[in-house]
Amino acid sequence: MNVLNPPIIARIAIGKGIGLVFGLAGMLSAPLFYPEIDNLTRIGILLWYPTMGAFIGVFGVLIHHPVLNMPLPWWVRAPLIGAWMNFVLVFFAYDTLSAVISGTTGTDLSPFWFVLQGAIVGAVIGFLATRYAGDGPAILAS
Repeated sequence: MNVLNPPIIARIAIGKGIGLVFGLAGMLSAPLFYPEIDNLTRIGILLWYPTMGAFIGVFGVLIHHPVLNMPLPWWVRAPLIGAWMNFVLVFFAYDTLSAVISGTTGTDLSPFWFVLQGAIVGAVIGFLATRYAGDGPAILAS
């Protein structure tokens, strides 16, 4: 019996795996960009991106928007989920992310630039999950 059957489980596993890679990269590289970062924030970065990947994996079922009655391909859906997740993250950790951006760039840029980063990470996760596990309601079949 295939453990990754139905394909929705494969999508979620791929999303969480790619998210874990991004989370590990963020956690390990954070002290290089912002040496004053605390361990709880680093662990939060580690856990945030696998969660994003799981959401992108689950929402792979929706290829048509139920309310707006329009197509919702992966290249729209995944970056939107990634951007939304990081948008929420900025609200929870505005001061910390503002200090990270100031420490990294030396300027007073807005931490809302992390929303763009979330969209890019979401697009990568969505592409790989769709490429290797598919999307649409058919992925629910066992």
